[in-house]
This record gives sequence, C-alpha cells and structure tokens, in this order.
Amino acid sequence: MDQRPPPSGEAPGDAAITARTDAYFNRTRAIVRRFGDCHVTYAVFLRRPVVSAPRLMLEWLEGVARSRGTRFDIEVMHPEGTWVGAGDPILYLSGSLVELSDLETLYLQKLGPPCVAAHNAYQMCLELPQVAFLAMDARHCAGAEMQEMMAYAASVGSEAARKEGAKGFIGNATDATARWFGAPRGFGTMPHALIGYAGSTLRAAEMFHETFPDEALTVLVDYFGREVTDGLAVCHRFPELAAAGQLAFRLDTHGGRFLEGLDPAESYAVLERHAPGAIRRYRSETELRHLVGTGVSAAAIWRMREALDAAGFPRVRIVASSGFGVQKCRVMADAKAPIDVVGTGSFLPDIWSETYATADIVAYDGEPRVKVGREFLLRRNGKRKRNGPSPA
Repeated sequence: MDQRPPPSGEAPGDAAITARTDAYFNRTRAIVRRFGDCHVTYAVFLRRPVVSAPRLMLEWLEGVARSRGTRFDIEVMHPEGTWVGAGDPILYLSGSLVELSDLETLYLQKLGPPCVAAHNAYQMCLELPQVAFLAMDARHCAGAEMQEMMAYAASVGSEAARKEGAKGFIGNATDATARWFGAPRGFGTMPHALIGYAGSTLRAAEMFHETFPDEALTVLVDYFGREVTDGLAVCHRFPELAAAGQLAFRLDTHGGRFLEGLDPAESYAVLERHAPGAIRRYRSETELRHLVGTGVSAAAIWRMREALDAAGFPRVRIVASSGFGVQKCRVMADAKAPIDVVGTGSFLPDIWSETYATADIVAYDGEPRVKVGREFLLRRNGKRKRNGPSPA
C-alpha cells in the first residue's frame, strides 16, 4: 500500500509567512539582514517520546526554499515511523539565518501534532493487532490543515505497527485524506441522523442498501436502545449479506446507559463466561468502566457477539466506536473482546501542550553555541545518532 501521496499545495509567499509568524522572528530577520547573514543549524525536537512524522514539515520547508531561491540542508535523525526519545532531535535544519529565522512558528506547527498522534495510533494498533482501525477524526479537527496532519499521522503510526504484525488502519472517513491510506475515498455508511430520518434501524438499513446495493452494509444499532433486537431484525432482513460477511453492526452505545439486556450484574456475568481474568486484573475505575460499565464496554461487545452467534449469524462483524484510545484498546485486548473494526478519532492528542515542538539554534557559522540548559542538543563529535530503536 502506497502511504506516500505526492506533495500538495503551493509554497507560501513571504507575506503569508510574515502575517502568521511570531513578531520577534520577523524582527530577527530584519536585524540579521541589516547586520549580516550567517549560516546556522537548528535542532528540532519534542519534549516527550513520539513517533517521527516529519513529512508535512519537510514538504513545507522545501516549498519555502524554492520560492525564496535558497536551499536548506535537512538531516533527519529519525526517519518517518521510528521512535524518538524525549528531547532527542528529530532533525537538524541548516541554512541562511535570514531565510530561516521567520519560519520557526509555522514549521513547528506542522511537526509536533503529527508526531504525537502517530505515536498514539501506533500504540492503539499494537494493543489490538488483529483488529482493523478506521480513522474517524475529521469532526474533531480544527479545520482542513489539522485533518491532513491527523490522517497523515494515523497512516505513519499504522505503518509502524504493521511492521510488527498488526493490521493497523485500513482507511478513514473523508475522501480528501483517504489517499494517506492508499484508498480512493473515505469509508462510512450511516450516522445516527439517518436512523432518525428513517424512523427505524431496519428501515435505515433498507434505504442504504437500496441506494448502494453493491456496497457492504454497516448499521448503527444503538439509536433506539435495542442493539440486539434491531441488529437481529436487520440480519433476518438481509440473510445473504449476513452469510457473506457483508453485514456489520456498529456499536456506539451512549455512556449514559448499558447495551440492551445488560446491567452491572449481567455485565460481570458476560465477562465471567468469556474473559474472567480481565475482571480480576483491572487496575483502575476507568479500566473497570471499559470492562463492565455503560456504553461500549467489553461486556457489551461480548453480549452482541453471543446474540449474533446464537441466532446463526457468526459472520456478521462488529464495529466498535466511542472513546477508543490507547487505554481502552488495551482493556479490550485483555478482555479478548471480539471486535472486527475499531472506529476512532481518539488517537488525536489528549493534551495539546504535549504536541509543542521546539527548535534551538545549535551552531552559528559552524561554531557550536546553544543557550544554557540545552547543551544536550549539540551534535556529539559533529554528529548525533541517526536512528532510534523501533517504536515502543
């Protein structure tokens, strides 16, 4: 699968860069122009461990260099998809201080968030290596540029996990960013709004199938709080799709209630039948909620699987969504929850301050120099270690 789409977009002009960069960088450029340029090297890093995802930043810098008629030397120390330790430079960026001094604000914006999101996506895929993931982050993104960064990040984290045997992300929800997953378009069938419009879960499934008869059918089943009842009704209406593995149910049960037929006691009973050890190993209230609580718990997924199998529909798949981040994936793995696909936007960083990337100049005209406290960024014997270990 090609995960390297061609660069898109045009190089920004100086006016756009000036308008969106920090004023003190613009003033630095003016001062250096007046008193004389010099050749500098920046070390670019994050303060937390991440998976390297520098491509969008690199493409942007290449575009700026072309538009300014200059050249930037970029030495990537940790190639895309590899693990980077906290404070370890992802890359060194060298060139004219006049041409680089006003770019820091914008290129850092394009590095930090993808690196953290890639790390989260990588961890999620490894927690559930036999499960396929769909990136459903678009509605949680702050505009088109963030959508691009997050789709790219999920593809990088997914590819790193695939190298360790995981299925990883098979696609995402929007056409505009589907290319990052080697897909021609986004995936998805129906939102809750279609169920409300149709008036019943079964009618919504019929409408979708009539409109898109050649596509696999994934049906939301929580709208009326009858996940099992409505799911089985759809199975009986479309037995051929069910038998062919072309029918799936998406569980998105609200965190304010239990899946149909469950309560605390029955949730414990379900897990006792299928994964008794998971209950004995839980370590926090959050983990317990993921196991036997309201919403899309491990018990809820096991209950849906039980009902489908008992009714003779073992090939109907289960798509789980709602709050699937690293921790929830880990709990589901421990409970051996029978999930076929996870729909998630929760690889997006939880704490935005963790995404802040930083750059410091570490050499001026070849002379090593950096502010006190950042000596760890200096090149060792002229070079730093190029590659870190595999992501972990």
